[in-house]
Formats: sequence, C-alpha cells, structure tokens
Amino acid sequence: QVQFVESGGGLVQTGGSLRLSCVASATSFSSMTVGWYRQAPGKQRELVFIISSGGGTNSAVAVKGRFAISRDNAQKTVYLQMNNLKPEDTAVYYCNTSPSSSYWGQGTQVTVST
Repeated sequence: QVQFVESGGGLVQTGGSLRLSCVASATSFSSMTVGWYRQAPGKQRELVFIISSGGGTNSAVAVKGRFAISRDNAQKTVYLQMNNLKPEDTAVYYCNTSPSSSYWGQGTQVTVST
C-alpha cells in the first residue's frame, strides 16, 4: 500500500504563503492521481486539490486562485503551493490517492494567524 510523508507546514500570518511537499513510497507513483486533503478542528476531512497522472488538476472552490498543485514524478513528490493564506485554511494537510486509500499519514499542520 502506498504511503505518503507530508512536510512544509507551519505558522504564517494572513496573506502569507507556504509550500507543502508530499513524498510517496509507491513505485507506480507516476500513474496515480494524488490529492491534497485537509482537516480543520471539529470538521471532516475535505479534498483540496488533485492532480492526475497526466497533470490535469482540479481544486475546491475555497482555494481556487490561491493554491496550486504540481508533481515531480522522478522525485515521487507532489507539491501544494499555498498563497494568500486565510485563517480558514488552518488545518492538518494530508496527501493520499484520489479516491483515497485507507492509509493516512501524519499530515502537516498549517496555522494561519490573523
């Protein structure tokens, strides 16, 4: 089963930027559709952005125009560039396949202060 290790989170002020990274263990990474998900305190986990094996992307309305996703198949890594961050973006961010598998890593905490 593929596993992901997320990194890059932190504490930023409103309007700041962060770049998250997610490294996969799977040898078939290049053929996978991968998504970034997030879970805010007291809320269900939600899909934020996905990128297909061919590079096609789709995002949640809440992050459209502010976040961007990319992948480096040679490094088995997916990135999430987050700009113009808002307090409502505060959450633990995870990556997983899309549709998601049952395995979830530890995620990376993003906290946006006012």
